[in-house]
Amino acid sequence: MTPERKERLTSVLNKRQGNITIVLENVFDPHNISAVMRTADAIGLQDIYILNNKIPKHKKWGARSSSSAAKWLSIHQYTDAAECFSSLRQRYSTILTTHLSSDAIGLHQIDFAQSIALVFGNEHSGVSDEIRAMADGNFIIPQVGIIKSLNISVACAVTLYEAFRQKSLAGHYNQPGLDPVRYEDLMRKWEENREE
Repeated sequence: MTPERKERLTSVLNKRQGNITIVLENVFDPHNISAVMRTADAIGLQDIYILNNKIPKHKKWGARSSSSAAKWLSIHQYTDAAECFSSLRQRYSTILTTHLSSDAIGLHQIDFAQSIALVFGNEHSGVSDEIRAMADGNFIIPQVGIIKSLNISVACAVTLYEAFRQKSLAGHYNQPGLDPVRYEDLMRKWEENREE
């Protein structure tokens, strides 16, 4: 490995955030998932949870839309909602779903300095009642148009860049956001990846 490549991997890994994740519930289109992965990589998110308990498990992602981001992320796939949420509860203090409800808070009211998991539902029906019941609350992305929803990959991008803004202001990117053991494990894995 060249010193330049090692330096680049170190620079990226130093900015990875271990206290925020995205959960995609039964998202049909693998290209939407890949677009989310690309944004996740861009803002330094390391973990993505994919829950497919109503649709078949995805075998691969849309490579063109992800720009190969998947190989730099830790992707956790589940087919059981309770098992997925049990894993989330071990790592994140708050779980919020995107849902237009009377008790939903606005995106800009979320404190992204805390440990948090954000759940996005599928393209047709959004987050299911089952998953909303397991979460701590709901949030919405403020909008003033006729149509009150965004494409899932766009909704994720808007949300993650608000997280990026807040976490940048809080200094989260000034020191490594992963524990040392995980950091070293990821570095070893990344060193084996041939393309960037």
